[in-house]
Amino acid sequence: MPTPASATVAAPPVPAVVAHAPEREGAPVRVVGEDVAAFWAAYDAVRALADSAAQVATFRTRYLDPGSPGVRAFVAARGYTAEEWVGAIRAYPRFWASIRSHTMAVAGTISAGLAPGLARLQALYPALRPATVSVTVGALRSGGTTQDAVVLIGAELAAGGPDVDVSEFTGGTRVFLDRYFAAQPRTTLVPLTLHEVVHTQQRGIGETVLARALREGSADLVTELATGVRVPLPYMTAGPARETALREAFREQMYTPRLGRWFYNQTSTDPAHVPDLGYYMGYAIARAYLARAIAGGADTAAVVRDLIELPFDDEAAVDRFLARSGYYAGHVGDGRERAALVRAVEARRPVVTRVVPIDADGMVDPSVTELRLEFSAPMAAPYNSLGYGPGGPAEWPVTGRVGFSPDGRAYTLRVALQPGRRYGFVLEAQESGGFRSAAAWDPLRPDTVTFTTRPAPR
Repeated sequence: MPTPASATVAAPPVPAVVAHAPEREGAPVRVVGEDVAAFWAAYDAVRALADSAAQVATFRTRYLDPGSPGVRAFVAARGYTAEEWVGAIRAYPRFWASIRSHTMAVAGTISAGLAPGLARLQALYPALRPATVSVTVGALRSGGTTQDAVVLIGAELAAGGPDVDVSEFTGGTRVFLDRYFAAQPRTTLVPLTLHEVVHTQQRGIGETVLARALREGSADLVTELATGVRVPLPYMTAGPARETALREAFREQMYTPRLGRWFYNQTSTDPAHVPDLGYYMGYAIARAYLARAIAGGADTAAVVRDLIELPFDDEAAVDRFLARSGYYAGHVGDGRERAALVRAVEARRPVVTRVVPIDADGMVDPSVTELRLEFSAPMAAPYNSLGYGPGGPAEWPVTGRVGFSPDGRAYTLRVALQPGRRYGFVLEAQESGGFRSAAAWDPLRPDTVTFTTRPAPR
């Protein structure tokens, strides 16, 4: 039953549990859950205070300063701060009240259910190294991740379900939580944890879409081989139905670092959006590799070794793996196709075609209050980013943003201008943010906008 946020409930500590495969005692996976009780003790102390500065100081001294290795690893992995945690505690009391009891069951659920899949994983991969599963409570930015040999489970997300109150959230975060909790992540704690355990065994991460997809998809496939169950997440349902279209779109962008279209994109407000389809594409390629290897006489253990030990930060090795999978007919993995695709994607980037009402001489009337940026292709809302131009803040004209036109081909800025002045700003398009096309999320080619206002009449 949900606990009112104003109540004080002593969360019993969850003892550390060692879950290991009986075949090999030397590589245990240790599940540690004491941090959940420590979080709720700090939470209650914070809720008893009214002053925000005192709340931050209390949370820091009660939870972060004495924090376990798991808490310290979570802070390092996600950049959490005491201020962020306290902000979430203050903003979402009904959420915390409704999730509380569920978080306290997470470590026990993982400990009870992990052993069979772990035993199978060790049988398939005898070189399995020790790992620790640290169950803690984060600030709503990660249900599961890794830091070196530590699996970090954010119980406030991993323990979710449709009975959790998310009514205090708005926008993309609300959409994400509604979608995520409807899938009842608390019922998939074991495969989630085993997926992350696989990550602790893998080598490198990689910066391209292909490398990241293979890392995540391989972990999904190894988890499936160890548990006998496909990872029950929406991309696994949507992926096969969309695979023909996904295959071509993925091929176009797989050698770029443009991760946002394929990963970590849970907050879209589009009702048809399926997040993390890059996971599915990596899974599909890894599955093709498995099928081809088995047909060629390899055993499953050899494939698992290949999936785990692939150096994901070695672009040539990743490309050779893709070629051996046979997923794309005719792909040989010698680098030539990679170079051609990168050139094609770069040539396709959208550009600014004009800025209205700047004239051909770069002049603008000082009475103008809006500038309209026009693009060569429809752009994806709401993504945008502006920076200072060559003159720095002294030449910054922008006072506000109207936003995108309905067709996405224009973006309007509010400006305040004075006569006889030079102004400038930069349209930014980082790989991870800024303006990008709606169709393929290609980042805008960066552009510097400079203009001069006409002098005042004499």
